Amino acid sequence: MSSFAPLPLVGVTLDQEPGGSGQYSAFPWYALRANYMGAVVKAGGLPVALSHAPCLAEQVVARLDALIVTGGAFDIDPKLYGTPRAETTTTLKPARTAAEMALLEAALKRNIPVLGICGGMQLMAAALEGTLIQDISTEQPDALPHEQPNPRDQAGHIVHIEQNTLLGQIVGRGTMAVNSSHHQAVRTPGRARVSARAEDGIIEAIEYPSARFCVGVQWHPEFLIDPGDSALFAAFIQAAQDETVSGDGVW
Repeated sequence: MSSFAPLPLVGVTLDQEPGGSGQYSAFPWYALRANYMGAVVKAGGLPVALSHAPCLAEQVVARLDALIVTGGAFDIDPKLYGTPRAETTTTLKPARTAAEMALLEAALKRNIPVLGICGGMQLMAAALEGTLIQDISTEQPDALPHEQPNPRDQAGHIVHIEQNTLLGQIVGRGTMAVNSSHHQAVRTPGRARVSARAEDGIIEAIEYPSARFCVGVQWHPEFLIDPGDSALFAAFIQAAQDETVSGDGVW
């Protein structure tokens, strides 16, 4: 029998592509940048990729110690937050969104740690009765370039972290330098609360105080650009480890 302490099992959601000529496969396939998994491993977690099967969401989450809802180059369907679809909301991925919403709802119900990244934060807001800006440049033309022109492994702008928030406690300071790759954003957080904003007022992080650990960030902390990114993953994995030690998770 192994003497190693069990690592918390962290479910990580996947993107899906339809496949076709000249692509990785002619048939539908899943995809994920490696640094999502690498950030979990570096923080002390055991990542596992999750398929798109909404009917199995509760069974999947029952075996997890934590959940990461990842981002992607697509939009959240406005019907999920009760808003007519504008022309600026373009690519939807209904199957992926349905699967991630089912996993997110099951994770919130079971109260395991959840981290929403970019589109994952936006889905979290919709699940918590919030709303989204469908296109920042249309609704706030004087906003910062939230689809930054420089490489995504570099910072694009600064975010200001709200005092007396879980994110503020984790990061330990009032600002972070973050990357930025989104044209939509959270308009209202619903039952969540705002924990960070960009200098132009765009919401950059939310958290759900009623949950043990439920944080969404609009940037991509898996690139580990700012020390606060590593601190966020460390706190998330520690919360997942606490789930494992409690006996409620999977050994």
